This record gives sequence, C-alpha cells and structure tokens, in this order.
Amino acid sequence: MAYIKYKELTKYFNFNQSISIDGLPTYVTDYLEPNELIYKAYKTSRDKGIFTNKRMILFDVNPFTHSKKIHIIPYESISSGAILFNMTSGSILLSFDSGYQLKLNFIHLKATDKTELRKLFSYIMNNKKG
Repeated sequence: MAYIKYKELTKYFNFNQSISIDGLPTYVTDYLEPNELIYKAYKTSRDKGIFTNKRMILFDVNPFTHSKKIHIIPYESISSGAILFNMTSGSILLSFDSGYQLKLNFIHLKATDKTELRKLFSYIMNNKKG
C-alpha cells in the first residue's frame, strides 16, 4: 500500500497588513522578472508575501538566526487550493504538484479585507495555468 505523506512547505504565515507596492523594500523588487507585475503585497511583523501575475514570492525571516528564506512559487505548480473564512481571519490553503502544502493566514480582517482576500485567491487560481 502506497501513500503520500503531505507536509507543509514552510511554516504558516500570519499576514496582518497589506503593503502598498510603492512601499516595498528594494530587496523585494530584486526578485522580480522583467515584465512581472505585482498584484498584491502583504506582511507579518517580520515576513513579506508578494503576489505577482506569475508567482508568489514569500520572504520568511528568522529573527533568532538572522536568516531569510525566500520561497519563489510559480502558480502553475499549484494543483488545488481552498479558501477559509472565520470571523476576523481567513486562510488560503494550497497544495502543490509535489505533494507539499502551504497555508497563508490573513488575520485582523474587516469585511472589505475579506473581499480583497477572495479576489487574491481567485487571481492565484486563475493564473495557475502558466
């Protein structure tokens, strides 16, 4: 009997604030390809998540080791996704062709933020065709 063990690609992110594209640090834009457009950007107290027209770029900062892990995930590698809403939060759950899973949490959401999260989820799922 064979089975696939699913494990998370990384720890989950708790994004708590959107970032204006003009307010992004320079090191974030260094990872963009020519003609790649930023759709949305979010941050936690230390991490950042950038969603472009081609992929998501997640900056995972470890304050204890002063290291930064950068995940670049093309939308075309997503095999399925789900969105979950609670009273003041929401999550985007993604499964990848490799079997890994990723959970992106968005906390402290108002009604308009939930609408934006729904649009982001649709944007990701509609652009996964490559």
